[in-house]
Amino acid sequence: MKKIVKQVLGIDVAQKELVVCFGKMYDTCIPALVAYKVFVNNKKGFVELFKWVTKLADSNVAVRYVMEATGVYHEKIAYYLCNKNLEVSIVLPNKISNYSRSLETKTVTDKTSSEAITLFGLERVLDRWLPAKGIYKQLQQLTRERNQIIEERTVIKNRLHAELTEAKSNKRSIERAKKRLLLLDKQEKEVKNDLIELIKTDEEVKEVVMLICTITVIGHLTAVTVLAETNGFELIRNKSQLASYAGLDVREKQSGTSIKGKSTISKRGNKHLRKAMDMPALSAIRRDERFKAIFIRLVSKHGIKMKAVVAVQRKLLEKNYTIFKTKKAYDKNYFARNIKIEEQQLTVI
Repeated sequence: MKKIVKQVLGIDVAQKELVVCFGKMYDTCIPALVAYKVFVNNKKGFVELFKWVTKLADSNVAVRYVMEATGVYHEKIAYYLCNKNLEVSIVLPNKISNYSRSLETKTVTDKTSSEAITLFGLERVLDRWLPAKGIYKQLQQLTRERNQIIEERTVIKNRLHAELTEAKSNKRSIERAKKRLLLLDKQEKEVKNDLIELIKTDEEVKEVVMLICTITVIGHLTAVTVLAETNGFELIRNKSQLASYAGLDVREKQSGTSIKGKSTISKRGNKHLRKAMDMPALSAIRRDERFKAIFIRLVSKHGIKMKAVVAVQRKLLEKNYTIFKTKKAYDKNYFARNIKIEEQQLTVI
């Protein structure tokens, strides 16, 4: 008799519904798709889904619930399942789409998507997802709100500039734009104050923020954004994984001697993390000898400045992770001290 070694419920999440597929892996290493159903994406649907899975599953083997990270639509079902102490894995959409191409299925529907997620979960070893620590979730909400305010303010400023430079400006439009800017400025200050007050409530987070800010080009808001978007590096195991999560990992296209495409970053990750590293990276190239050396070395190698800037972004993000793990402040004189030691060694020789 075949023995069940793994059970997975693949969930294709939409705004209003959950398309699910239940599958099992036997000791023969052959996956089997058992059942398919659609549930409403609300509390009532979650209860029905759990009852349905309980009837289908072997009680001796834990069920892994696997879903894609789809904006915010997956969060309610993920939190519901975690509150029941069930195993949940959330996977980046690009991993599922890449896996789906390897299957024989030619059509793409909600059903085939849920089947692909189930098969992916059965075949791969996935990390267990845990809800963000309360403070990190709140910090994420506030930092993202501030980014939206800044983006909106930039749009209004550009519109106001256009209005003021026109031959015949609309005075009422200009007045409304100025009022809108005042409101946005006020709201940004409120969000900043909320962030400061929230950080004060947790000494551990406060200490980590201060340590990360020892990197001279990293400000408090950037440090908080990094912590919020990574949930305090909860599921990050190494630097490579962090780069992939942020979408700063390198994607190469090469086959034999005839195909050699240009290397690019994947951008298949957390855009908020990438954006948080933009200005600090440019500042680091100007003000920090360590990052300046990295930039110069890479530009002299391939001559592409933007590519070198991205490399600095990645190194800067990795340095955040290192400081978080080691709980040691950034040594801004590290590079200069090493150069001096090397010069002394050469003099002796």
